[in-house]
Amino acid sequence: MPDRHRTYDVLGILMKFHAFPEDVQGKYCLVECLVPPGAGAPPNHHAGETEAFYVIEGQVAFEIDGQAQVHGPGSHVPIPDGAVHAFQAVGETPARILILNAPGRMHDEFFTGIGKKLPEDQTTVPEPAAPDLPHVLKTAEAAGMTILAPAEA
Repeated sequence: MPDRHRTYDVLGILMKFHAFPEDVQGKYCLVECLVPPGAGAPPNHHAGETEAFYVIEGQVAFEIDGQAQVHGPGSHVPIPDGAVHAFQAVGETPARILILNAPGRMHDEFFTGIGKKLPEDQTTVPEPAAPDLPHVLKTAEAAGMTILAPAEA
């Protein structure tokens, strides 16, 4: 595997990349996330890049094309191509999830583009910090993703 940094703080979420697209012949990106209660992803969509979540621990509230649902351990949550979706850890403890994106280029570019490198051995959620929203939106657009304001979702 190429020697790349794999542990990031992305919007207050600890993200550990298990596979970048270049590790797997450009087929997917696989990232494990430790999501503190209240943290998650804002409403977004990205045609051409398939996404699925697998909840390992905790509870995660998803909204997919306007449909709200909460999933716990063992849940597989597929996102239809191009669907507007968002998620947030709910409850008292952090949630652990796997996110699979295929082919993964958009998410690799976005997550590492807005993420702050953390020590590779870090296992706890990062300290909360306000995101640089203009940078987040610019990076998303450059990667081919659209982040929506709550009124647009």
